[in-house]
Amino acid sequence: MNELPRVVIVGAGFGGLECARRLAGKPVSVMLLDRNNYHLFTPLLYQVASSLLNPSDIAHPIRSILRGAGNIRFRLCQVTGVDREARTVQTAEGDRFPYDFLLLAVGSATSFFGLRSVEQVALGLKNLPEALELRNHVLACFERAVREDDPEARRGWLHFVVVGGGPTGVEYAGALSELIRLVLARDFHSLDLSQVGIHLVEAQDQVLAAFAPDLGEATRRELESKGIDVRLGTQVTEASSHGVTLSSGERISARTLVWAAGVRPAGLVDVLDLPRREHSGRVAVSDTLQVEGSDEVFAIGDMASFVQDGAELPMMAPPARQQARHAARNILRIVQGREPLPFHYRELGVMATIGRNAAVAQVGRFRLQGFVGWVAWLLLHLYALVGFRNRLLVVLGWAWNYLFLDRPVRIISRARERDKVAEE
Repeated sequence: MNELPRVVIVGAGFGGLECARRLAGKPVSVMLLDRNNYHLFTPLLYQVASSLLNPSDIAHPIRSILRGAGNIRFRLCQVTGVDREARTVQTAEGDRFPYDFLLLAVGSATSFFGLRSVEQVALGLKNLPEALELRNHVLACFERAVREDDPEARRGWLHFVVVGGGPTGVEYAGALSELIRLVLARDFHSLDLSQVGIHLVEAQDQVLAAFAPDLGEATRRELESKGIDVRLGTQVTEASSHGVTLSSGERISARTLVWAAGVRPAGLVDVLDLPRREHSGRVAVSDTLQVEGSDEVFAIGDMASFVQDGAELPMMAPPARQQARHAARNILRIVQGREPLPFHYRELGVMATIGRNAAVAQVGRFRLQGFVGWVAWLLLHLYALVGFRNRLLVVLGWAWNYLFLDRPVRIISRARERDKVAEE
């Protein structure tokens, strides 16, 4: 009896999970590897960080997702390397997983552009621990500000610098403003919240640079209407636990620095002996998504450098999902003795929410703004969530916040040392 071809998938993010689901019930044996036992819906991470949603609202157990797929197994592990000659994947736990086909979908990590001082103090927004750390930190800052007698020191606790004017930075800045103005203002009535400052710093001349200029300008105006200080054409050059220095030389006193300014391929890519693009560090793949020089290895998503129309695809979920579906088809074609087909990305549009009743969306020449854009954003993200329970909990959280102007998850829990500001 012939054994089924073995497919090992590294990473259970948008790309890896989508590929596994496309191979469910097919004549292949799939092993899915990830360091977490859950799939995370990262577009809503900022809502965990801003006390709107619980972590479990946007995370779903991987084994539950794959429960009905008899040909797919999952292992919780830390992948440390790939032996392409022996065709095995190594893990920190000492396991070796043999493969006939390997799909790499390990995603991305935060890039600090070599700014060591920033890396030491900045709070990220790439995963659940970081989102919880940020939530803890912001709430603790207000607790510390209540106890502070020195007005200048109190000002530092109440100022927040968000670096990066892409969707993550814009959405978090808007959510933070609403958390403070609509909720914390009632919780901390003894504080003068006119001292609160939120500064959004963007190196380019437009927030949401991937959008049309008029949508970027509309977003800037909406942010400023929420009391957010938008700094365009500006960079952070240095940081400490007490503030940041801008490229203009200006110093902003703030005890919180949120970094949403750049991404790079995940750290695992650094230890894999795979061809990479010099300018981006992403793994070079052919038009069929196979790693150059290794036809049995596929790479997709943020870690992969797929060039279309002279540029790499953006490090976002839609390209990863489309590539995952295509990689699964190509693996099955090769198993059937057929040639793999070239991949072509279909741009489906971009969207971002700026806060309550405000969002922008762009699909080709078609654009949405304001309340209509916000409703479209809500519906699309609900559709993309994995699992009915998650959709229900997210809807309930959104409805509660919308009707009662309340953020139900204002809890400081398991704070790390850096977040224990209330004890300083």
